Amino acid sequence: MKISIIKPGLLSTIQDLGRYRYLSQAVPVSGAMDELAHRLANKAVGNNDDNATIEFTYADASFKAETDILVAYSGDGAFLVYNDQVMPAEKPLFFSAGSVIKLIHNAIGVRTYLAVAGGWNVPDLMESKSTFLAAAFGGFKGRALQKADVLIGDTTISEVSKEILDKLIHRSLTYPNWRISRESLLPEKRQNIRVVLGNEIGWLDAISIISFLTNFYTVDRRSNRMGYHLSGKPLVRKVKKELLSTAVTPGIIQVTGSGDLIILMADCQTTGGYPRVAHVAAVDLPLCAQLKPGDTIHFSEISSDEAEELYLEREHDLSLITTAISLKYIKT
Repeated sequence: MKISIIKPGLLSTIQDLGRYRYLSQAVPVSGAMDELAHRLANKAVGNNDDNATIEFTYADASFKAETDILVAYSGDGAFLVYNDQVMPAEKPLFFSAGSVIKLIHNAIGVRTYLAVAGGWNVPDLMESKSTFLAAAFGGFKGRALQKADVLIGDTTISEVSKEILDKLIHRSLTYPNWRISRESLLPEKRQNIRVVLGNEIGWLDAISIISFLTNFYTVDRRSNRMGYHLSGKPLVRKVKKELLSTAVTPGIIQVTGSGDLIILMADCQTTGGYPRVAHVAAVDLPLCAQLKPGDTIHFSEISSDEAEELYLEREHDLSLITTAISLKYIKT
């Protein structure tokens, strides 16, 4: 399966679930910012969760199917449009060779993921296909996609993918009558980001701790795949000493010397010297991934046990989705 890029959009890169085994060598995780949307797009075409997808930032992009393709998309940055019709998300979509598909603006979020049956076939680097732009490695030639780039899907596809493709072709359908309900996997209040308090929360004075958990913060324009700067009432540190550089991971919330907050994201560094006041619960990182400049959020505290329970519940739900799709197409 093959596509060519007509218009790449603002920033489009190849991503999977990242490279976690090289943090000790100062290599960032990278990978999909919104892991949930990435995984659902893959599930919809019968892929493994870690197959590579295209991460589109915002919209205003388009591509041409050079061969028949089976794809799916998920996320809040764009809608896929074919023949002037918006295609449904989180379900397999079949397009014949020659089809031109556009991405148009979705005001809700920022990022959209396009999966192809078998995953996009780019070289593995340090056990991942993810693009890390700052070091120009991984993904498609270590860079963002450009006009006229040609992307090919892996020729090895799952039995589920084969069955989905076969049924759509023989019934002359663009998509089936089922879809994955991404909404059911997300909280209703998307402005509320649940956090576990961090190691250095006690470095803030009491008023600032209360302020952190009650005030609203606005996503600043100085935000990207490395981290989000938040504007709001500056926090006051009662501990003035500097923190020796220590391990950080995506989801860590740091407080700068001026009292501002930064949420570290997928391409963040592996060590940092700012106090770590909290960590975003894993289930809410997809909410952060869809934030755009000007959006407002607030934080609510949960325990590490609650964060773990929420994570396990979502993983259980995702496992059921995989099983349901498989049973729909593979008779046992």
